Amino acid sequence: MSTFASTPIEKIKKYWDARPCNVRHSPSEVGTLDYFDQVLARRYFVEPHIPAFAEFQRWRGRKVLEIGCGIGSDTISFARAGAEVTAVDLSAKSLELAQRNAEVHGLSDKIRFYEANAETLSDVVPPETYDLVYSFGVIHHTSHPERVVDQIERNYVRAGSVLKLMVYHRFSWKVFWIIATFGRGAFWKLNESVARHSEAETGCPVTYSYSRRQVPRFIGPRFQVDEIAVRHIFPYKIPDYVRYRYIKVWYFRYLPKPVFNLLQRIMGWHLCITAHAR
Repeated sequence: MSTFASTPIEKIKKYWDARPCNVRHSPSEVGTLDYFDQVLARRYFVEPHIPAFAEFQRWRGRKVLEIGCGIGSDTISFARAGAEVTAVDLSAKSLELAQRNAEVHGLSDKIRFYEANAETLSDVVPPETYDLVYSFGVIHHTSHPERVVDQIERNYVRAGSVLKLMVYHRFSWKVFWIIATFGRGAFWKLNESVARHSEAETGCPVTYSYSRRQVPRFIGPRFQVDEIAVRHIFPYKIPDYVRYRYIKVWYFRYLPKPVFNLLQRIMGWHLCITAHAR
């Protein structure tokens, strides 16, 4: 899993500064209350498994460390539910929007924000233990994801702390689609093809993907796996989706919902991991 090990962190930061995740999920003026509410609503409409995975209400009155907060949608959901949130991101532009998100929702006093490289998190974020360490779709975009897990293990959990990670699923419909559509069937170039086309904006410098079997080794012996759930196939036509129209690709349009849901649980793009520290 060392395909991207030599990728400079500055290159990764530059990519996400130029296009923070979900930044175009609303046609409203960026930074307004309507804008952030529409972004959040669209996020949970397209990825409805997120609230159930995050369990926002569970963390009321408890400490949450979010690694890779982006523009703050899940951050706000945790804070609204009453959690004490520490939110971290590598991208200064994403953090600027996340802080604005907290401000317009009147939640700035419930969230601490830090700009930091998750691989060296303790250089910036003071070590202390949290009830939950949460990272959704983030650490597979850094050159050494195992270093992020090591930072979490050494500095931010105690026995019983919960770890919730979403990383990309290697044996997914999206990987198959990327290889078939852009990779011309070249499975030996899977890592490079997936990285280039994993996000809405092409050219992501780093994108790892994982199988279920890799998870215990990936998160290490300190963490006991409680659940590994495969979720999420994006069914919409992209040209329509970017215009805020939700029209499904023909083969998903005629697929019975129970069959589509089963397919998501087998070949979904999101590998949702819940574990606890021993």
